[in-house]
Amino acid sequence: MEHLLVNLFHELALKGENRPLFLKKAKAHVKRALKGLEARLEAQWPMALLFRLPQGAWPEAQERLSTTLGVETFAQVLRLPPDLKAIEAALAKALEGESFATFRVTAKRADKTFPLTSPELERRLGAFIQERTGAKVRLKGAEREFVVRILPGAALLEVARHPGPGGLPPGVSDKVVALLSGGIDSPVAAYRLMRRGAEVVLVHFHPFPLLSGASREKARAIAERLARFQHRVRLHLVPFSEVQRRIILEAPKAYRVVLYRRYMLRLAEAIAKEEGALALVTGDSLGQVASQTLENLYVVNQAATLPVFRPLIGLDKGEIVKEAQKIGTYPISILPDEECCTLFAPKHPVTRAELSVVLDTEARLPTEELLELALKDREVALFTWPGRKALEEGASRAFIMEHGPA
Repeated sequence: MEHLLVNLFHELALKGENRPLFLKKAKAHVKRALKGLEARLEAQWPMALLFRLPQGAWPEAQERLSTTLGVETFAQVLRLPPDLKAIEAALAKALEGESFATFRVTAKRADKTFPLTSPELERRLGAFIQERTGAKVRLKGAEREFVVRILPGAALLEVARHPGPGGLPPGVSDKVVALLSGGIDSPVAAYRLMRRGAEVVLVHFHPFPLLSGASREKARAIAERLARFQHRVRLHLVPFSEVQRRIILEAPKAYRVVLYRRYMLRLAEAIAKEEGALALVTGDSLGQVASQTLENLYVVNQAATLPVFRPLIGLDKGEIVKEAQKIGTYPISILPDEECCTLFAPKHPVTRAELSVVLDTEARLPTEELLELALKDREVALFTWPGRKALEEGASRAFIMEHGPA
């Protein structure tokens, strides 16, 4: 059997009277991440969990915990008798084949009956390691750290430690609806809200049947990837071509994209009310494209009554791309598709939209009828991870295989 120690994100310890709720959510999220691996919880502390894993389950557990929000670090550990000789023997075996120039030892003694204090144990084990490796002790910035925990009846020795994503577990910050385009930015914006503990529901607007269904399949693939962080993601696929067709007939050409975005906010807000969500999320970055000037964002915002969060508003494209690569959505986002906002987009869109022009145009549109039509014909897909995937999984994987590797 193997043992796995999960250290929860240190921010959870700062939550005061709300800490029990945050820790309960975090622990449930970790257990859900390990579902199906036959992991058995053996011990728990306020900020850590100890699991016993079947032999060979460690690689899969490592992959899952690397994307489990609320986890700061996790480690493969050896469970030993609480005896100095046993710890030194396990250390000697762990050192075989290892090479490092600097190290430190961190001892945490929960069992005060152990004959050595934490500093004394650190010095003894440090001398043991130094004698066998010749490496130097460095308390800050050491190349290798050895952590030993002394518990009642057992000692735990970390063999390998890995970083988790940190953040807060899903659901501690209520629910939001994120507008998901086919681009690079919006998945990163959704992830940022997930990382702050919000349960994110995704909404994608597609031009099918006016154009192909590539946009829908790409949205499914992105939702499937984001499910690795939240473990359960609902995706609303909303047909938008009829709304666009009516806007094209009534609106000044330069105002088309601004009007598209106002109607998207209205539809997302209607879904948010159904879902019990308290805010909307977009991937806007100030000044990145014509529709994201401050004047245009102001005019677009007037269509919503819920708060609109824009977590990327002050980032440049390079920063957003770097984060998309980190979370694994970038290879999907750059695959070709046909987005709503680029459909019939003018060559020279307005950059300083006037609210009066927009309101005058919308007065000629059957807004309620268009919203009802789009919502009536939407699809809803559910993605879960790990375990059962959405029924659309096959379609999303087929899309990736056809257009490029993810």
